Amino acid sequence: MSISQITTHVLDSTVGRPAAGVAVELHARDGAGWRLIGTGSTDADGRAKQLGPASVPTGEYRLRFDTGAWFAASDTPTFYPEVQLTFLVDEEGRHYHVPLLLSPFAYSTYRGS
Repeated sequence: MSISQITTHVLDSTVGRPAAGVAVELHARDGAGWRLIGTGSTDADGRAKQLGPASVPTGEYRLRFDTGAWFAASDTPTFYPEVQLTFLVDEEGRHYHVPLLLSPFAYSTYRGS
């Protein structure tokens, strides 16, 4: 079985700072559905390092960010109440870092290192 680690980082691109306090869920593909395997929230540096298991096997995963609640906490309207990023863990022992660049009306992501 191949084992890898998943982390994320959220940056608020409207102010150019880390987005602290964003709730994040990590899900694993389970047949035709998804199984929740970890939860957390971003720290003061916008990072979520301990979302679930310290290692995961190869497969399909999804990060779900509760962006609606995070923007609501600062009374900021947003078009995206949540962001879901689905990706493949396909290499044994690799660290998968999946950042989210966020603003109220746009977001982007990339495969980090």
